[in-house]
Amino acid sequence: MKKLIPSLLFLFLSGLVFAQEVTIELYKSGFSDPLNLQHANDDRLFVVEQGGKIKIIQADGTVNTTPFLDISGQISSGGERGLLGLAFHPDYINTGYFFVNYTKPNGDTQVSRFSVDSGDPDIADENSELPIIGFSQPFSNHNGGCLAFGPDGYLYIASGDGGSSGDPGNRAQNINLLLGKLLRIDVDNPSGGNNYGIPADNPFVGNPNAREEIWAYGLRNPWRFSFDFTENNLWIADVGQTSREEINRVNVGEAGLNYGWRCYEGTQPFNTQNCPPQSELTFPIAEYTHNSGNCSITGGYVYRGSMYPAINNLYFFGDYCSGIIGTVDSSGNLINHGQFSGNWVSFGEDINKELYIVDKGGSIYKITGDPIIGTEDFSIENSLTMLPNPTSGKVTFNLKNDTLQTIQLFDVRGSLVSFEENISSNEKTIPVSSLNPGIYFAKITSTKGQTTVKKLIVQ
Repeated sequence: MKKLIPSLLFLFLSGLVFAQEVTIELYKSGFSDPLNLQHANDDRLFVVEQGGKIKIIQADGTVNTTPFLDISGQISSGGERGLLGLAFHPDYINTGYFFVNYTKPNGDTQVSRFSVDSGDPDIADENSELPIIGFSQPFSNHNGGCLAFGPDGYLYIASGDGGSSGDPGNRAQNINLLLGKLLRIDVDNPSGGNNYGIPADNPFVGNPNAREEIWAYGLRNPWRFSFDFTENNLWIADVGQTSREEINRVNVGEAGLNYGWRCYEGTQPFNTQNCPPQSELTFPIAEYTHNSGNCSITGGYVYRGSMYPAINNLYFFGDYCSGIIGTVDSSGNLINHGQFSGNWVSFGEDINKELYIVDKGGSIYKITGDPIIGTEDFSIENSLTMLPNPTSGKVTFNLKNDTLQTIQLFDVRGSLVSFEENISSNEKTIPVSSLNPGIYFAKITSTKGQTTVKKLIVQ
C-alpha cells in the first residue's frame, strides 16, 4: 500500500534550506537541438542532438568536428521525435557497446545497440547497429526516450503513453502494452528469439496477460529518469497533462508499481473510471503546478559531486517552458531556485558526478552551488549582529574583526529584494519599511569572502 504524500509546492522552509544556492555557468554552446548529455566513464561528454548526431566535448572543452555517431538519415525528427536517449554499457571500456533510443521515419520507437570503432574511440561504427527492442507509437508525442543502466546492470527504458491528450486508449494502465511504462531488460543474455532477455525478477514474468519487459506502469511521459546509486533510489520525473508535474522516488528494488496515470495527474484525480483503488497506486514524492508558466518537467539527478557541498543530496529538475530550476531534498521538500533563461530538456553528469543542464536552444550549462566551505567560512557567524530582528523599519548589520562587502535580502520564493554592494565598512543599516511583512533571508559576505545566511523577520 502506498501512502499519498502531500506536496510542498515551491516552499522555502528555513534559512538552512535557502543557503543551498544554485546558479549555472555556460559550459559550451553551438549545438543543434541538444537533448541529452552522457559520459562513458572518462573525461569526455557526449551530446545527443535531436536530429540524429552525437557529438563529443573533450576534457579541454573542444568539440570534435566529426560526430561520434550520425544516424540522421534513418530517424524522424521534430516535435517530440528524434534521437532521444543514450546509455553506455556499464562495461563499455571492454565491450564498446552503447545504446540509443530514437524514432524511426514512421514515428515508431527503436532502441538499438551500436559499437565504438575498433580503431578510434571518438567514432562509432555506424554499421554495427543491432536492434534491441521497438514498439509502435500511435501518435507523434509522448515517446519517452530515456535510457539508463541500473545498479543491477539491466537496461531501463522509459516509454510514453503513446500520445494525443489524456491517454485516450488508457495505454499506461494496460500491462499488455509497452506504452506508458518503465521497461527493464537484460542486454547481456538474450533469449526467446530476441536480442535481449527478461530478468527473472521482473514483476510480470510468467503472467500470460502482461508484457514481461514491464518494470513499472501508469506513466504519462517519463521524459527523464535517473538512478541515485548512493541511496539506491530510482527517480522518475513524469510530464503532466494540464495542471501538475510530478517527481517520483522509489527504491530500485520496488517492482510492479503503478504510478497512476491516467487515473491521476500527480495527486489529483484526472479520469478515475475503471481505475484501481488509490491504495494500489504510487503517488509522487513532490509535484508542482502549472502556475508561472510551468508546463513540462525535465528530470535530473541527485547531486553527488564534490565541488559544491551545499547542494549535496539534492535532486535537480527543470521546467521546459518557465525555465525554473528546482530541487527536492530527501524529505520531499521542493524548492524553486528561480527562473533561468533556457528551455531545459535534460541534465547530465560527468565522471566526477558534477551536474550539467541542457538548453534545447544549443547550450550546455554547469550547475554550481555555494563553493567548497573552508575552515573560516563560518567564522563571521559569531561576530555578526543583525538588529533589531524582528524589525519594521530598518535593520543594522555589524561585523567585528572584518568589514562588510555585500548584503543581499531574499524573500521566501528566492527573489532578490534588496542588494547592497561595495560596503567596505563594519556596519551597514538597510531600510526595510517598503517590504511586505514576512520572512526574509539575508546573505552577508565579508571583504575576506566569508559568508553566512541569517533569517530576518519583517513585521
